[in-house]
Amino acid sequence: MRTTLRRHRATTAVVVTAALTTTVAGCSAVGSGGSDSKTLVVSSFPFGSDELTKAVIEPFEKKTGYKVELDTGNNATRLTKLEAAGGRSDVDVMLISDYYAALGQSKGLFRKVDAKDVPNMSKLSSFALDKAYDGPAYTYQLNGTLYRTDKLDAKTAADWSVYGDKKYAKKTALPDISVTSGQLTVSGVGEAYGSGPYDIDTAYAKLGSWAPHTLQFYSSSTEVTNLLTQGEIVAAPAISAFATSLIQSGEPVSWVAPSKGKYMATNRMMIPKNAKNLKAAYAFIDYYLSAAAQTQAAKTIGDMPVNPAATVPAVLGKVAGKAATDPVGAGFRTLDPDTIVKNRDTWVERFAREVSSK
Repeated sequence: MRTTLRRHRATTAVVVTAALTTTVAGCSAVGSGGSDSKTLVVSSFPFGSDELTKAVIEPFEKKTGYKVELDTGNNATRLTKLEAAGGRSDVDVMLISDYYAALGQSKGLFRKVDAKDVPNMSKLSSFALDKAYDGPAYTYQLNGTLYRTDKLDAKTAADWSVYGDKKYAKKTALPDISVTSGQLTVSGVGEAYGSGPYDIDTAYAKLGSWAPHTLQFYSSSTEVTNLLTQGEIVAAPAISAFATSLIQSGEPVSWVAPSKGKYMATNRMMIPKNAKNLKAAYAFIDYYLSAAAQTQAAKTIGDMPVNPAATVPAVLGKVAGKAATDPVGAGFRTLDPDTIVKNRDTWVERFAREVSSK
């Protein structure tokens, strides 16, 4: 679940080479114990790998003398691989969405990352250090509505009722529960029309009533952005990152937070329980959480930074407003990972039966 529109087909390991340089003096102080190997394997998403390499990996290699091998794949595939290996895979750091991080934790696949080993953790926004997770967040995604500015105004798009308005019948799309926006939308609707984010009965009843008027349930960022740019739909719930490149390219598309039911997801950095290169893993995580790396990731990848000292590019502020620097202050909340993991299978099955099949 990375937050960029550019997608890459490769799902096998991509080796990022860089000339080894002398290790900076401060690097040896990061972490305690672990292997002295100068190569570490970072597992990440297949889309945005070029941007990640440019913004974070190459500067990290140059600064520290480490060499990074980037292994890519979707959340489910990578977690399944790790589980099959009993937590003993070659991966040293895994960049993964919060639900899958929590799912991996429930299976005992990760080890706790502590601020004593990663000093920059002490500088992060509080939500990035949620104790429910074994690893810190390095970015976050806001859920709201992507909409055509030539067809809707922001106030209309911010109201969930737009998806039930017959005026826009077959001109809206909804996310499948499998995508990042899916659960966030379910919880947002549950809060807006019911008793809260886990009022699944109310949320599914409302979404099910909208389904017959929905053009389709989308399952990828490319799918929903194509529907918007081609004018087939006027609105769809989606994460804010999808709007960034569209706005920069001049498309009549914008994004707005919902008037009620504001939820966000996080991407987290996790260390497999039997990672071989702890020292290198701690160094990489610490570097990625630095203000400099967070600034570059925001500029190059479009990541919302979790280090308040990072500089946020203007386009992210244009898309998300205050939430680009202070999502909690802007009213966004994260979901409880234990509740999601415990109920996910049942909710997915019910979504297919009660919502998307309508």
